Amino acid sequence: MSLPRPQLHQRISTALDRSRIVALLGPRQCGKTTLARLFLPPDHPAYFDLEDPVSLARLSEPMTALAGLQGLVVIDEIQRAPQLFQVLRVLADRNPLPARFLILGSASPEVIKGASESLAGRVELITMGGFHLSEVGAPAQATHWLRGGFPLSYLAASDEDSFAWRKNFIRTFLELDLPQFGLRLPPQTFFRFWSMLAHYHGQVWNGAEPARALGVSETTVRRYLDLLEGTFLIRTLQPWHANISKRQVKAPKVFFRDSGLLHHLLGIHTPLDLEHHPKSGASWEGYAVEEILAAVDPDEAYFWGTHAGAELDLLLVQDGRRIGIECKRVDAPKLTASVKTALADLALDHLAIVYPGDRKYAISDQVTALPLRSLAALNGDSGLL
Repeated sequence: MSLPRPQLHQRISTALDRSRIVALLGPRQCGKTTLARLFLPPDHPAYFDLEDPVSLARLSEPMTALAGLQGLVVIDEIQRAPQLFQVLRVLADRNPLPARFLILGSASPEVIKGASESLAGRVELITMGGFHLSEVGAPAQATHWLRGGFPLSYLAASDEDSFAWRKNFIRTFLELDLPQFGLRLPPQTFFRFWSMLAHYHGQVWNGAEPARALGVSETTVRRYLDLLEGTFLIRTLQPWHANISKRQVKAPKVFFRDSGLLHHLLGIHTPLDLEHHPKSGASWEGYAVEEILAAVDPDEAYFWGTHAGAELDLLLVQDGRRIGIECKRVDAPKLTASVKTALADLALDHLAIVYPGDRKYAISDQVTALPLRSLAALNGDSGLL
């Protein structure tokens, strides 16, 4: 069982029409293979799954295996065979072009490095995650927030089944994926770091504290953080620096990109657990941030904060406009001192307070209360803010 993802499907189709190579990147189990199989069935001779020994054997002589293919060629888990990037460069430069390539990667550092060094000017990158609110529907918001967007977690028969799936996902990442990424440390050590990171969710990053707790250097914990960011599990949101006299925050904020993984590491099993957990507000903020970025797809995204306490959860730059976003888990958003400061100091064109309610309404000429569920219909049009 799965859910249709028509917008993402259309985005891939459009990219394949105009680009010689399209790279679809995202974390494991987010649905990349399911989408790819809508374009080409897995038993097709031009479909290669590099987790399958048969496909690996077929590509032992990659130029011989790929050069004669026509139409669409799909290569899944391409990070397992980085030597293919040089071959794809040669094949993509043929004129006329007999084949286009859809390559899928779960570990973005390897794929992006290969694409930037070998496929510059030939590849279009598309990143994806699990289901978004626009795909599951606004009435499912509570379940989606609790379980996250990974298809098998969201679609599980019960909350406990979903929790068990996420436990296995984390175990697989620690025991099988970490060694492939070249990180030689006990899985328990990285699990401790990941669990600590859950308590930093929505906060400004300070590597000194986890470094002391783990008995390693700040450079080492930054490398751990970079690995989770590079595999699409963590987002580090950079700060905006305005030209004002106030001292501003200069370190990034850290967010889990999937609320379900965050809740697993916090020990949250049920909606009641989530309602009463001290990190509930921070969890909802991070959930809203991910949904907003997916819906609006801005040119640039930052957060802003001062050492005096003024802050803005998101500053989006789109078509030259500056849109401020505050994410508040409240029943009825109001104009606050922090919102007034952000409007004045950042010269915002508009500010939206995104909340879990149902009604959109004007708070002032420049400030709007906006239900998160209404963002499911934005489809990249930030002008609706």
